[in-house]
Amino acid sequence: MVRGAAGRPGVRAARRPMLRLPPLERYEGGGLEPDGDYDGLEFAGADLAGQDGAGARFMDCALRGCALDETRLPRARLLDSALDGVRGVGTDLAGATLRDVELTDARLGGTQLHGAALERVRIRGGKIDFLNLRAAALKDVAFEGCVLVEPDFGGARLERVEFVDCTLKGVDLSGATLKDVDLRGAASLEIARGVDRLSGAVISTAQLLDLAPALAGELGIRVEG
Repeated sequence: MVRGAAGRPGVRAARRPMLRLPPLERYEGGGLEPDGDYDGLEFAGADLAGQDGAGARFMDCALRGCALDETRLPRARLLDSALDGVRGVGTDLAGATLRDVELTDARLGGTQLHGAALERVRIRGGKIDFLNLRAAALKDVAFEGCVLVEPDFGGARLERVEFVDCTLKGVDLSGATLKDVDLRGAASLEIARGVDRLSGAVISTAQLLDLAPALAGELGIRVEG
């Protein structure tokens, strides 16, 4: 029998990243470079706002307390890395690859991850407003204790994705494909669009009751007292 993280049947659990960073060197560079190669570095309190690291590769790196306002990182690769307490508006990670990454206590807004590939990623704590994951591929991704305001999963593919103690406001699932997506642990679940795409997800009885009006509307069912 297939069981989730809490031993409950019916959904396969997301695999968490096994992140063990080596001793890191402090980053002393003057700024990011397109197609730059960053290996074993710690970016501590760095102001990366407005910088261009398109196509850059970050391997065994830690970004702690960094400013990422309008930072350009399209097609970047973040591998075996940790982002802790990063903040910023308009960070561009379109088409990026995140594998074995932990994002902790982030404060982000309008982050662009459309067309990105996320595998074995854990997002813990913090708040992310208007997260754009349209047409992204998420596999083995865990959202834990975070607040997501109007996240856009339109056309995305989600496989083995878990939401634990999260607040989800105004979720857009339009055209999304879900497989082994566990929403039962969400503290709050509000789906603005795409409720018809919940096939492949597991929800709780209480969540079903909350979503009943939207489901009835989607199915064209009139409910009268």
